[in-house]
Amino acid sequence: MRTASIKDVANHAGVAVGTVSNVLNYPERVASKTRERVQASIAELGFVRNDVARQLRAGHSRTIGLVVLDIGNPFFSSLARAAEDAAAEGGNAVVLGNSGHDAGRELHYIDLFEEQRVQGVLISPVKDITARLKALVARGTKVVLVDSPAQEGAFSSVSVDDISGGFMATKHLLDIGRRRIAFVAGPQEFHQVTDRLTGAMRAVAQVPGATLEVLQASDLTVLAGRGIGDALVARESLLPDGLFCANDLLALGVMQSLTMLNTLRIPEDVALVGYDDIDFAASAVVPLTSVRQPTTLIGRTAIELLTEQLESPEAGPRSVVFEPELVVRASTGA
Repeated sequence: MRTASIKDVANHAGVAVGTVSNVLNYPERVASKTRERVQASIAELGFVRNDVARQLRAGHSRTIGLVVLDIGNPFFSSLARAAEDAAAEGGNAVVLGNSGHDAGRELHYIDLFEEQRVQGVLISPVKDITARLKALVARGTKVVLVDSPAQEGAFSSVSVDDISGGFMATKHLLDIGRRRIAFVAGPQEFHQVTDRLTGAMRAVAQVPGATLEVLQASDLTVLAGRGIGDALVARESLLPDGLFCANDLLALGVMQSLTMLNTLRIPEDVALVGYDDIDFAASAVVPLTSVRQPTTLIGRTAIELLTEQLESPEAGPRSVVFEPELVVRASTGA
């Protein structure tokens, strides 16, 4: 059965093809009775607009590309949901790409989104890809960095002050009397990890007698955190009395290891702090103290920054940096 065309709808409703086009794209320009007649014909014929053709004429689609580092991390899934909700309010849709911390896969999604003529690309980059993104912008696709500050104001960006977050997490451990602090780091090519470590170092430097050890995890996952916890349990040298993990998934993995083996108590032996304040943090076996990022605000602000660029192309890039918040729970004795 042949799919109904816009011409079929026009003939069925007794109007010009241009009138049908206006009903689809600018309904306010069409008289209400004519609009209703066209809409009735669309419903009766089962007409579905060809959005690919519309994109070719307009030069872009109603979609926005979003590339995140790890959709398995609840921080990014919550961020994506917030961006999706904000985009929907403007009649747009978000198409998600998960780089999985893979730079090659990230570039594949950028190429794919450009081919699809998306309105813009929101991206949490694996590493510095300024040159590739500048080329994207030069060809007409807007870019907003998410959870990452832009270098030298090259792009609009929305991020959180992770140095401040690392400082407040570590200072909290020091304030409750812990002096042998360890930072559980994920791969340090991610600026989020290095910034949080920088904040931790600044806090420790302010307290005489305090020390900071870096425990290198293989990834930013629960499984990698369990590996760190297992290593601590098996360790014969002096243990840290305060642990600050680069994200909540690592912290939950450490907690699983320590509580399952019943060797080290939280917080009596080791006080534990995570980062992101994902939903699982509050419901952990020992409710987790964490540094909260305003996930919903980050996602919605990314869409707002993209909309600004689309509506005012002459306006320069704008960066928004949010302050994190320490949420204290039982894992540090609250």
